Amino acid sequence: MRRPKILADAHIPYLRGVAEQIGEVEYLPGNQFTREAIRNRDALIVRTVTPFGEELLSGSNVQLICSATIGYDHIDTAWCDAHGIAWRTAPGCNAASVEQYITASLLLLADQHRFDLPGMTIGIVGVGNVGSKVAAACQKLGMRVLLNDPPREEREGTGHFTDLETIKREADFITFHTPLTRSGKYPTFHLAGDRFYDNLPNKPFIINAARGGVTCNRSLTEALLRGKVQGAVIDCWENEPVIDHELLQLTDIATPHIAGYSADGKWTASKMSIENLIRFFDLDLMPQYAEIPTPKQPSIELGDLPAAAQLSHAVWHTYHPKDDASALKKSPDAFYRFRSEYPLRREYHAFTVHHADNRLSETFRQLGFRVQ
Repeated sequence: MRRPKILADAHIPYLRGVAEQIGEVEYLPGNQFTREAIRNRDALIVRTVTPFGEELLSGSNVQLICSATIGYDHIDTAWCDAHGIAWRTAPGCNAASVEQYITASLLLLADQHRFDLPGMTIGIVGVGNVGSKVAAACQKLGMRVLLNDPPREEREGTGHFTDLETIKREADFITFHTPLTRSGKYPTFHLAGDRFYDNLPNKPFIINAARGGVTCNRSLTEALLRGKVQGAVIDCWENEPVIDHELLQLTDIATPHIAGYSADGKWTASKMSIENLIRFFDLDLMPQYAEIPTPKQPSIELGDLPAAAQLSHAVWHTYHPKDDASALKKSPDAFYRFRSEYPLRREYHAFTVHHADNRLSETFRQLGFRVQ
């Protein structure tokens, strides 16, 4: 078969020099994917910034859409299926990165509000690749973890799962890790809407690092203004990149949809996209992949710190949400630029902690750090 013609989002890392081994490649920013740009392409490698449906795809030669993301709500899958356009995602590619973001944010909330995470309760809504990693990390932090995932509960039984009403009554934090769906038995669009906030006796913190439409902007804004919730961490927004300025200023932590933006996660997503292309076009290739750069400061010295400060210091060394939140609150209209030009961070396994308190060494290992 001839080499496929590929159009790739210019802001997907670790593709350049690799995709060219598969076919003829052109790169454009995601917001420049027009009907004319994609018309004669066989395959697209995309992010979530562009919606792909009849308006863009009708009359094109596109046979395959590879999304270098875990989600697919930006793809009209029903239209694609009906018109012979295959679509693929990269499930689990950024799960560890989102967990890193949630852990860093929880530690920052604890620091800002002066409470201790051990013994507090977190409700995790959506327990797939990402939610499972978040659950494991929260257990390592000493938290009580409640899991809510109706599709999994239906398949696996009730043993490990909790209903949403119980989470609303008991959780100090509620974090969402579901796909965005508008139909089916368990739709998640505006799952956290007006009715959700009616009875929240614990006044929890709300965290959304899933999809913007899972939490209703207006409902959450009103809940914050009326004191129904204690605070919010928002990485995913409705109507991106045009985000709600009032909600932005009310949040504890607000970031430009970068929870999954680790170098490791992006490398994996690009690799999975390339593998999807190879399988779809039945190519006999073993491409060479780019290497992920080593962190500038891979060593984390903990010897001079009290044990109580070591965990947060190490996690924040790998990622600290404070700078991202400050930048976005200062310049909300730069959302697209912040996201597209984001400096990718490394995950825990790229770092070594030195002289950790003996009581914390195993926690560091379980999170993924190297320990010396």
